[in-house]
Amino acid sequence: MQNFVDQLKQILLQYLRQEGAVGERFPICPDVEDKWKVLLEAYLPDGVREFNEYPMVSLGWTMFLGMAIAKFWDEDWVKYDNMTYLYEYIRDKRGFDEMDEYILEEILKFDEEKCKKTTELVAECSSITNTFLRNQNIEPGTKDALEAYLKCINQMYLMGMAVQLNEMGYKMLGLN
Repeated sequence: MQNFVDQLKQILLQYLRQEGAVGERFPICPDVEDKWKVLLEAYLPDGVREFNEYPMVSLGWTMFLGMAIAKFWDEDWVKYDNMTYLYEYIRDKRGFDEMDEYILEEILKFDEEKCKKTTELVAECSSITNTFLRNQNIEPGTKDALEAYLKCINQMYLMGMAVQLNEMGYKMLGLN
């Protein structure tokens, strides 16, 4: 499964670098990365429910979550890290179907043009991930299918984190 993750990560990073959405070095932000475990537990019922009919949404919303959590980390991590129901806090502001708009407009505070551009970026990453996943010839409804889905949404979350950290001006530099 590690080869699966590595391949997907490289494909997504290649696209995001091509679009200028991330730098050459992938950011390391343990606080945001570790928050995924808590978010996943809350997100999984919604994500799995949506995947069959709306795979792009199921995948893409995790990228938006990564962006939101990176913004929270930069803004007031003590407050947001201690929130017990952080996923529900985000989701329930406008509901699952409009979670993307809430994150873009209210958390990231993007203008209309930036919202449109970011939505297109996330949609393309979702499409890339969905195509990659479906080309793996994994039987649907199996343990392997669930594990692959979990790996995909984790990578989408991490890509969202990377995009938002880059957006906020964080540059990952090599150490001498």
